[in-house]
Amino acid sequence: MRRLLPVLPLLAALLSLALSPAWAIDRPEDLLPDPAQEERAREIGRELRCMVCQNQSIEDSDADLAHQLRRIVREQVAAGRSDEEIVRFLHDRYGDFVLLRPPVNAATLLLWATPALALILGAGTVLLLRRRRPAPATALTEAERRRLAEIEGEARPAAGKGGAA
Repeated sequence: MRRLLPVLPLLAALLSLALSPAWAIDRPEDLLPDPAQEERAREIGRELRCMVCQNQSIEDSDADLAHQLRRIVREQVAAGRSDEEIVRFLHDRYGDFVLLRPPVNAATLLLWATPALALILGAGTVLLLRRRRPAPATALTEAERRRLAEIEGEARPAAGKGGAA
């Protein structure tokens, strides 16, 4: 039994990770009876951001706010509203942030331009670094070759003496 004690927290963590997607599923009474309407509600929900989890759609999030937003979407689908009307209703209520794909306008231009700017900046950096390679070494002059030979000649006997001693 003592051998299992250190493993129990790990098993609990793995079990919670395995079950976490199931927690995002709504209760059966919250789902629409018509499968086509339910699928339409899920498609709309996949386009809407959970403001708590931020980078998850309301369909993927298990936050209370996401659950409430899913319920609102399903109520409006059941009431016969169009996809655009439902999204506009939530957009009017929560702003651009509720949309996983915000519209391109003056307020979101930097958001949309950032990937292209990062790509251009990265490519420019790579090009600059490639151009900064050191110049190839120039060939030795005849005088430099003779001096090098003299230095190498002086170094050889010293190395020979140190190795024999």
